[in-house]
Amino acid sequence: MASYGLFIILATLTVLSPGPGVVLTLSNSLRHGWMGSLPGIVGIALGAFVVAGISASSIGLVLATSATAFTILKYVGALYLLYLGIKMWRTKSLIPELNVTSSRPWRRFVEALSIQLLNPKAGFFFLAVFPPFIKPESNYYSQFFLLVSSYSLLVVLVHTGYALMANGARGWLSTNKGARIVGKLSGITFFCFGVLMATASK
Repeated sequence: MASYGLFIILATLTVLSPGPGVVLTLSNSLRHGWMGSLPGIVGIALGAFVVAGISASSIGLVLATSATAFTILKYVGALYLLYLGIKMWRTKSLIPELNVTSSRPWRRFVEALSIQLLNPKAGFFFLAVFPPFIKPESNYYSQFFLLVSSYSLLVVLVHTGYALMANGARGWLSTNKGARIVGKLSGITFFCFGVLMATASK
C-alpha cells in the first residue's frame, strides 16, 4: 500500500471540511446533546462505509460512467437536502423537552445515513482517492477494508469532536434568539448544499 499516513491526512482533511454531515451533527448536538448526536454520527460513518463499498464495485463504475444514473442520484440527494433545509429553517427550539419524541435516535441514524448515501460526490471521492493507495500486487480486499475502516473511524472521531464543541455552546443556543439564529443558518446551509448538489457535474 502507498503511504498510509498520507491517506490518513487526506481523509482527515476531507472529514473536517464542512458539509451536510457536519451541519447535521452540529444540529443534532445542539438539539439533543452530544450523546444524542451519536446515532447520527454512526449513520454518517456507516454511510461512508457503504458508499466506499459501492464505489469499489461495478455500481460505482456505473455511476462514474452513466450520466443518467449520476443525475438521478444527484437530484434525489439535492431534494433531500432542501427538505432538511426547510425543516431546520422552521426550527423554533434547538433544545427539546425530555418528553419530546419527534426525533427518536433511529430517525437521526436514518437521516444521517440517507445524507451520505444520496451524495454521489462521496462515491467519487473514494473512486478518485483509493487507487493511488492500493498496491495491485497485494491483497485488494484487505487494503480496501483497512482504508474504509480508517475513514469511517475518522468520521466518528471528528464528528464527535464537532458534537462536543457544539454541546459546549448549548447554554446560549437554548435561548429563543440563539435557536432562531442557528435554525436559520442551518437551514440556509442545507439549502445551499442542495442547490450545489443539484448543479454539480461529474
